[in-house]
Amino acid sequence: MSLKQLRQIAKVLGHASAGLLLLCALTGTAPQSSGIVLFLGDSITAGYGLELSQAFPALIQEKIQAKGWRFKAVNAGQSGDTSAGALDRLNWLLKNRVDVLVLELGGNDGLRGLPVEGTQKNLQAIIDRTKAKYPQAKIIIAGMKVPPNMGRDYAKKFEAVFVDLAKKNKAPLIPFVLEGVGGMRELNLPDGIHPTAKGHQIVAANVWKVLEPVLRSMSK
Repeated sequence: MSLKQLRQIAKVLGHASAGLLLLCALTGTAPQSSGIVLFLGDSITAGYGLELSQAFPALIQEKIQAKGWRFKAVNAGQSGDTSAGALDRLNWLLKNRVDVLVLELGGNDGLRGLPVEGTQKNLQAIIDRTKAKYPQAKIIIAGMKVPPNMGRDYAKKFEAVFVDLAKKNKAPLIPFVLEGVGGMRELNLPDGIHPTAKGHQIVAANVWKVLEPVLRSMSK
């Protein structure tokens, strides 16, 4: 089955299954690539409300190709996913090679007001499990923020989770993956939460700023 056919099926099934279908398609070419970049995230990664080709992982793939590098970007985003949900599905994802893990999770934990200690524990478990299976895998942490209505104290503790994870794991940090997009009405869908196609271009730039040096070092 061709990648185009898989994308068509994914469109029918929805974004929850789309990333997993593309994972099967893209990792099938892994032997010909320099590495697999796995984007593990929620609706932001999945490109909620958009075509998969408009979501930031697909835009990252375009940037990779423009460099002439042979990395494959795999979108394993799932709308509505929490850190616990991603941890539950991680073993299936780790059946395929992972060279770089871009961890974009925690937003739904924050919106639900879940204890930050649990979120940090789950994210660390994802990192630990990935490193146990692929010791040479590079980890990149995507920082997230919560709306002001969650309270200043909670927001401060929530944002600190990503900084702490990056320091503990000596991982590059994307300070705020939605920088320049969050709160900008014209760059988000009517729900005010999910980026538009133009918003995803900015998100891709935010991610690329941190990811590009990692891939460059791996391409030498």
